Amino acid sequence: MKTKRLKFILIIISILIAWAAIACASDYFGIMRPSTKISVNIPQGAATDEISALLRANNIIKNRTLFKLTVVSSGAASDFKAGDHVFAPNMGYPQIIRILTQIPSESGIKIVIPEGYEANQIASLLEEKGLTSAKEFLYEIDNGTFDYPFMKYISRKKNRLEGYLFPATYTIPTTATARDIIIQMLNAFDAAFDASCYQKAEQLGMTPDEIVTLASIVEREAAGDADRAKVSSVFHNRLNSGSLPYLQSCATVQYILGERKPVLSIADTQINSPYNTYMNKGLPVGPIASPGKASILAALNPAKTDYYYFVFTDGKHIFSRTLEEHNNAINN
Repeated sequence: MKTKRLKFILIIISILIAWAAIACASDYFGIMRPSTKISVNIPQGAATDEISALLRANNIIKNRTLFKLTVVSSGAASDFKAGDHVFAPNMGYPQIIRILTQIPSESGIKIVIPEGYEANQIASLLEEKGLTSAKEFLYEIDNGTFDYPFMKYISRKKNRLEGYLFPATYTIPTTATARDIIIQMLNAFDAAFDASCYQKAEQLGMTPDEIVTLASIVEREAAGDADRAKVSSVFHNRLNSGSLPYLQSCATVQYILGERKPVLSIADTQINSPYNTYMNKGLPVGPIASPGKASILAALNPAKTDYYYFVFTDGKHIFSRTLEEHNNAINN
């Protein structure tokens, strides 16, 4: 009996070793990964550990330890060049290391996606820079196939990737397609929305998509880092309230209107739309903009308050617990 058990354990161990070996070999040789081009900026003086982290964040490699060991054995680390290097995720380690030792030759266009930008604004900016047509970019957002863990939480068909085009500075190859650009942005989001974010969302009883949706509202409503957590607390308090279940966010109505009106009319707040948080309880159907990491963290970690209202006046937010306090804040 002991002999059979030992044999069974040895078989399991052998399978695990074989599986690990196959996974390492697949990563080393770049097997079974998409061939989309991705540009990665390697900072001046970056160490192998930082470079491996950048490559992992962009899904160019999966095993940082194996990659670093390969770099050490190659002796090429001292020859790595700073700049915008273009990689295909199906490249093996030797090809990746060879590209890192070369002076970047493919030109790219540097573009800044600001926090709080909507997909339409991003599409227009990309078209303005001559990188892709806005129409093609927006079509790919709603119809492209993308393999990321957060995708399973998105059920809507329209504005599907709104909120996930991560705001950052990108260097985009001039040969990049609309899909290439979207993948570059989704890779950045995937790196920012890490395992701790998924864990915290679960603790809050919210899906990752609900967190991104809330973060996008916080991004549009907050005025600087100081108020993000408080703004988030107001919306969390309303989400958990039986008597005040409407978020009543002006930013969600502005998203429907397609413009940022400083003052909404009563008619604006009565528009029939799943994004209208004056008409519909709880969160809108999806994000209204691309939130930065700070707003994502604020959505995940709201301040502990008993505020249910806020108004932005004289360059600052005033938070209130009751409607009476809120009306006084508006009128004074």
